[in-house]
Amino acid sequence: MPDHASGRIDLARLQEVLDGPWAEVRNAHRKHLDARFLPVYGETGDQARERITRLLSELPVELGIASAFPMEYGGRSDVGGSIVATEMLAQVDLSLMVKAGVQWGLFGGAVAALGTRRHHDAYLRDIVSGRIFGCFAMTETGHGSDVQQLRTTCTYDPQTQTFDLHTPHEAARKDYIGNAARDGRMAVVFAQLIANGRRHGVHAWLVPIRDAQGKPLPGVTIGDAGAKAGLLGVDNGRLSFDHVQVPRDMLLDRYGQVAEDGTYSSPIENDSRRFFTMLGTLVRGRVSVGGAASAATRSALTIAVRYGDIRRQFGTPDADREVLLNDYLAHQRKLLPALATTYALHFAQAELVAALDEVQGGDGPVDEHRQRELESRAAGLKAAQTWHATRTIQMCREACGGAGYLSENRLPSLKADTDVFTTFEGDNTVLLQLVAKGLLTGHRDEFGSLDGWGRASFVAEQVREMVLERTAARSLIERLVSAVPGRDEEVAVTDRGWQLKAFEDRERHLLDGAVRRLRNGAATKKDRPFDIFNDVQDHVLAVAAAHVDRVALEAFVAGIEDIADPAVRALLSRVCDLYALSVIEADKGWFLEHGRLTPARSKAITGVVNGLLKELRPHMRTLVDGFAIPDTWLHAAILREEPRRQESMAAHDAAGDPQAVPA
Repeated sequence: MPDHASGRIDLARLQEVLDGPWAEVRNAHRKHLDARFLPVYGETGDQARERITRLLSELPVELGIASAFPMEYGGRSDVGGSIVATEMLAQVDLSLMVKAGVQWGLFGGAVAALGTRRHHDAYLRDIVSGRIFGCFAMTETGHGSDVQQLRTTCTYDPQTQTFDLHTPHEAARKDYIGNAARDGRMAVVFAQLIANGRRHGVHAWLVPIRDAQGKPLPGVTIGDAGAKAGLLGVDNGRLSFDHVQVPRDMLLDRYGQVAEDGTYSSPIENDSRRFFTMLGTLVRGRVSVGGAASAATRSALTIAVRYGDIRRQFGTPDADREVLLNDYLAHQRKLLPALATTYALHFAQAELVAALDEVQGGDGPVDEHRQRELESRAAGLKAAQTWHATRTIQMCREACGGAGYLSENRLPSLKADTDVFTTFEGDNTVLLQLVAKGLLTGHRDEFGSLDGWGRASFVAEQVREMVLERTAARSLIERLVSAVPGRDEEVAVTDRGWQLKAFEDRERHLLDGAVRRLRNGAATKKDRPFDIFNDVQDHVLAVAAAHVDRVALEAFVAGIEDIADPAVRALLSRVCDLYALSVIEADKGWFLEHGRLTPARSKAITGVVNGLLKELRPHMRTLVDGFAIPDTWLHAAILREEPRRQESMAAHDAAGDPQAVPA
């Protein structure tokens, strides 16, 4: 195990590992985003909105925030780079990140993905340059996650060659829409397409909502969503439409066309499959939210770990100095497992971004199976990353005591700004159900739809034998798992193959159990389709959570395999041990109930975890420094005390303080 105090860990090598293939994008942000772009503590909502709108226009071109767009429209055709750029913005100011994400990820991304050449030529250059600010108007007051049931209608009239866009009642208004309350001039509006008296499902239109002076256009009602807990710089609003006429060519018609006479056509005949294909092209937003949540988590952990290396509390009988917070086992129990999980999710995110760039970054046709797999992975990781952010940022706040509650120390704003991430770009509970459906049925054509789960014929038609879809390092994982001896008791809990096998076995067993329960429901509740699924919903969510845990572990293992520097590789291997064993320890009830652990082995895991915490204690600062977050970006007053406190510590150490621990 490398010794941080002796300087054997080269931080530059650790940073290279974490920065990954888009290191240039990360470094451009570190170079160009100075203190002007940081949050302003204590500002009003109006002040925050004005500041964020101004800063959005001042973002340096070098950052590549809009890099996913084709080069001919001002982008770089770099999908992965745009995700990483969003992640880096999140470490500076989450309002700025969300505002940019609405403009170039959701609004611009929808025009690019759902529109055709005429839409691109007419609007993309101005969207990329920021000359047109826009909104992504999907969510309704009465329908959030259930997008297929949106109530807004857009009815085609062959006589006028226009669509009639209408909000039939208050629950159908577009709600929580970013850029709507103040800055948006156009909106991508999702509504039910009706032509020649027939509904053809949800489609999207590009709709002007304000004139050049910023006033709502006729028939468009715009309201402010009101005060929020966080993200003060994002102008969330509400949109309603009173029989607004929309020209036929403003339908974003890549997947569904309406002829002059109202005839509807589509390259995808099945309405549900078409709908999920359309949503699949917008998966970038979900990947960005997960990455941004992880970025905020890294900031919080950096603040808490660095504070724990200078803050002392309580003394020992044999010393005249108090003990550093990070030297307490209880403090290590808070910070280090969370840090290990953050590393695991970072590698999983990196693998996901690389896959997204490969699938959506080329000019050729998209592999539908890979696209569906990508959507499932994005849904599961987004849920895991945002829930982890919510838990970890709160824990970091507590770990910093009263100082963590002060606005000047950044943690309160990180907590407030990321809290909504668990419910936007897909409610996490719903997302995990979508992941589970893909695992349970293997049915990719209508991925994401929960319709049909309750049919009595469910099992016969859909449930297939489970086949684990491996992450990128398939052969490596299979080799490690197959090398595990037959008797678990004879294998060290730090054996990587044993850890991988334990995660895989838990997922497989949970999935098999869910299938059995669904079969029983299909046999006994034929006339109650809702109950068939609802009665196993808890089991289904457990399946998805176990799946995401396995994906993260496999990505971490694959990431370590690619590390050339032996010291960095050894350090992260121990961090990976801590991640794997922390997950098993947290769910030891399941492992004990199902005979996967004996009571003695279960106790041994807790002992090994505690040993790992002591082993990793000297490397806590190294692990957060590897994130390479500029001190300016951390924007925490308590860290400005570090030099003074460390000088004081050094002076005390020189006097022979036995409590001194290298920071």
